[in-house]
Amino acid sequence: MPNEPDLLFLLHDVARHLRLDADRRASAYGLTRAQWVILMWLDRQPGLSQKELAEIVEVEPITVGRLIDRLEAREFVERRADPQDRRIWRLHLRPAAVPVLRALQDERSAMLQMVGSGLDAATIATLKTGLARMKTNVVADLRCKSLEKDIA
Repeated sequence: MPNEPDLLFLLHDVARHLRLDADRRASAYGLTRAQWVILMWLDRQPGLSQKELAEIVEVEPITVGRLIDRLEAREFVERRADPQDRRIWRLHLRPAAVPVLRALQDERSAMLQMVGSGLDAATIATLKTGLARMKTNVVADLRCKSLEKDIA
């Protein structure tokens, strides 16, 4: 039906517009969206390695390395040697990152409020459950396709 919204287009458009909004908000603090994400993860899980962080944010370790270099230059992040393996650097937030991170958390709250405007709590809960299920479905399908490709 041409007049009915297409779910895949809607999902894509909402995600794209949220990325644009996050880019705008991050740039107000002299950061990229990717740097914002890194700061959030290091706040949640201090001591991640660059490799672990790359896996979480789904980019190559070299990309994370460059992003960390820039954050380190601003004194937002520091690399510390891993006590068990000197080849690994553990990443930690520095005090200079804290006020920026708190401001970015306020930005994130504003984004959540904006995106949920006009929706009641039950609808938000249903959306979260539905989107989580969709993500599970997509990830499982991608893994299955990847295994089929490896077998062939």
